[in-house]
Formats: sequence, structure tokens, C-alpha cells
Amino acid sequence: MTFRVALMAILLAGVIGAQPLPVRWDELVASDWAKAVELSKGTCLLPIGILEKHGPHLPIGSDLIGAQARSREVAAREYVVVFPEYYFGQIYEAKYGEGTVALPPALISEVLQATLDEIARNGFKKILIYSSHGGNPHWLRFFVQSQLAKRRDYVVYYFDPAPDPEYTKEFQKHRKTPLAGDEHAGEQETSRILAIRPDLVKLDRADREDGSDQKRLADMPNVWTAVSWYARFPNHYAGVGSAASVDEGKFSNEHIVELLVQAVRNVKNDQATPRIQQENYDRQLK
Repeated sequence: MTFRVALMAILLAGVIGAQPLPVRWDELVASDWAKAVELSKGTCLLPIGILEKHGPHLPIGSDLIGAQARSREVAAREYVVVFPEYYFGQIYEAKYGEGTVALPPALISEVLQATLDEIARNGFKKILIYSSHGGNPHWLRFFVQSQLAKRRDYVVYYFDPAPDPEYTKEFQKHRKTPLAGDEHAGEQETSRILAIRPDLVKLDRADREDGSDQKRLADMPNVWTAVSWYARFPNHYAGVGSAASVDEGKFSNEHIVELLVQAVRNVKNDQATPRIQQENYDRQLK
């Protein structure tokens, strides 16, 4: 081996050795596990997507693809271990749509709890759930609240950002259609996926179906039923996907990433919630 070749090998080894740990759970090696737990301060980010129809133009796994891409970007800015693709959630309103996977109600909570138990058993005592699917929040808020039903040695956090008027005002400048009614596979969601995986978006098919609000239960205000959303958008498509743009998608994705980065930092440094959760357990009547 010549001196030059030997020197190149040494330099290459140094570069490889200096590289940060992988952020994805499934890309870590066992010998780096303790280091990953330490670097993340025992924090794991669990992105939850879904498998459902996204109009006639977006991939079935749009929520899954978006959640993973944004989570990896978050971890690149603030180290956290990102759990692999997870698509078990609430999606019963779309069971009639091609490609939808809707597991039984009790099972999705059981699987999620078992998954969190395993994440915690592997050393991550702080778990931040990030869901990119609009049909999950009601279920996830209840699920997180139910963590107090049984004593656990880990804390579950749910990324639940408040509306940001300043962001919305700026976001409007990037848009072609009104925000009202743009709820699923419309301009915003199509833009987000267009900025991440343009190869999967069939933008020329976006107008093949009607994504407007049909208002079939408009005379039933102040109540919610299992078909309330479906009654408005029977094509499981809400908005105008053809109005999407890469610039809008980048702007929207970046906003989510920034909020998530701050949430990850807060969770990693949080000492109050674990203490208060244990206090609550200790005060429960036996």
C-alpha cells in the first residue's frame, strides 16, 4: 500500500467515524444503541401516517411519506431517534376507498400501546407522537390521556400545535385557492407531497374528481356523526389539488419542521412532565 493510499484510507476512516449516528431506528446498529439513547436524551419521535385514498392524484401513503420526510429533517437539526413507518390509525370514513387499510378500533389502540411499551423498553422514556393524518387527533388525544389509567415508566407527548395567525397570513400569499374546504389532497397537501416526492404526484389527474364541499348535512349544525366528513366530501378529496406548487409545499413543510424541532427540544429537556406524571400516579387511590 502506497503512502498516498494509506493516507486516504486514514482520512476516510476519520470522516466515517466522525459522521453522526443514523436518525432512523431501523438504520441504527446495536453497538450504537446506548449512544443513540444518550444523544437523544432518551427521546423517540413516532411519526404516524395512514394508508388511504388521496383523491385521484396523490399516493395512498401520502401521510406516511410526508410524516417520515419531515421527521427525518427534524432529526437532522435536533438529534432524535425516528421510529420506522407506522400507518395504524383511525380511517374508517375511507374504508370504501381503494388502498385504504383500516384496522379494528380496539386493535389500533392496542398496537400503539404495545409499540410504545417496546420503544420504552429499549431505553426511550420520552416518546413524541407526530401524526400527519387529519383523522387521528381525536383518537390520539384520548389515547394520550388514557396513559394515566396505568402506571408507566415513560411519558407520551402528542405534537398538537396551536393555530398561528402570522404563519397563516404569510401562507395565504403562496396559495391560489381559499383555505376553507382545503382539507384533504387539496392544494396544501398536494403541494407538500409535490415538494417531497414529485415523482409520485399525478397532477394532471387532480381534476378528474370533484373535491368541493357537497354540504349534504348543512341543515344539521352543532352535531357530529360518523358520516359528517364523508357527507361533505364523498370522493375522499377536499380541495383543488391541481392548484398545488412546489414553493407552497416547501413553505408549508418548513413551518411544520420548525415547530417539530422546537417540540423535540422541549421534550428532550423536559423534567417537569415525568415528575408530575409520577405525582399523579402516586395520588391515585388504591
